[in-house]
Amino acid sequence: MTATALGLAALGSAIPAVGAATTRADGSVAAAVRPRLKLTTIARVDGPVTMAVRTGDPAIYVAEQHTGKVRVVRGNKVLATPALDLGDRVSLGNEQGLLGLVFSPDGSKLYAYFTNGHGDSRLFEYPFANGVADKAHGRQLLAIPQPQANHNGGQLAFGPDGNLYLGLGDGGNANDEGTGHVAGGNAQSPHSLLGKILRITPTASARAGYTIPATNPYAEGGGAPEVFADGLRNPWRFSFDTETHDLWIGDVGQNEVEEIDHVPFATAAGSDFGWHLFEGTHRFRSGTAPAGLVPPVYEYLHADGGCAVIGGYVYRGSRIAALRGTYLFTDNCKGAVMGLAQSGKAGKAVKVRDLGISVASPTSFGQDAQGNLYVLSGEGTVQRIDPR
Repeated sequence: MTATALGLAALGSAIPAVGAATTRADGSVAAAVRPRLKLTTIARVDGPVTMAVRTGDPAIYVAEQHTGKVRVVRGNKVLATPALDLGDRVSLGNEQGLLGLVFSPDGSKLYAYFTNGHGDSRLFEYPFANGVADKAHGRQLLAIPQPQANHNGGQLAFGPDGNLYLGLGDGGNANDEGTGHVAGGNAQSPHSLLGKILRITPTASARAGYTIPATNPYAEGGGAPEVFADGLRNPWRFSFDTETHDLWIGDVGQNEVEEIDHVPFATAAGSDFGWHLFEGTHRFRSGTAPAGLVPPVYEYLHADGGCAVIGGYVYRGSRIAALRGTYLFTDNCKGAVMGLAQSGKAGKAVKVRDLGISVASPTSFGQDAQGNLYVLSGEGTVQRIDPR
């Protein structure tokens, strides 16, 4: 699967391997032993693009982008019957399909984000019991028109506050240029849901199916109330650190720069990450920079065969001590799994290292209840990162 097939068009690059580091509790950096890692294949499915786990359930649920099916993996076995089949509802364009999946914290609901037959974005909630989603009683929470077929985003996550978060790409053409009657600039428009991370509270009693958290930046007006953070091109993917709650984003760039964004959760609401005025720290368009602009914590240039950043997770598992506190990411074309460690409370000093494992055509990362991390490949594998 190519970067274009993922919706991460025309981006990416080489990530330099640099010295290893471990951050001590006091914020200083100690010399680190490079972890010895291996990849263990636990499943083979058709075009895996995201995975989810459910409270109290040992299975792993994997979304197939272009079949629209949610596959159930128990142990190393893929069950014949999918937990959910949206094949009759998803569009099959290269950058479209079933793109997001998450369970409610209590495991009673499954949330799926996909592009429908017209290429527009839909977020649905399905009752879930006995390993199966109740498709017949699913309810639509969000219906978002897409001006272009690319930059659909799709990451879903429940945050540390118990609310549901959705990452959306800017819906723009290359260089965020409009076509015909469709204008660009969605990421900097407070009234557009595109180029944003959204935050809602799913609620059965609400007419819309959700309510708006009071601390959303436009909850009282001035913009779309669902918006949580602005200025993203195609956030592929974002996650919350299970220990610190910090927000991490891998935001796909245009032609020169890929970026990793990081903000503490307490200050994340209202963050603007700069697109399309900036590509990483590099000026992309003229215009007044928004107040409180958040620059990337790390960026890399297009120089050595990469194409699009794939954001991951901070490792908080117990099986690989040398990885604890390290943020993992990769690139869709480069494939080397990288580790990023910070030093100091402000998180300004960064060390990035090649972790010595590589995946062909990676599409996403996943995390289970034990803190183990997984890498999904467009070539059809779900692999767990294990100590060697």
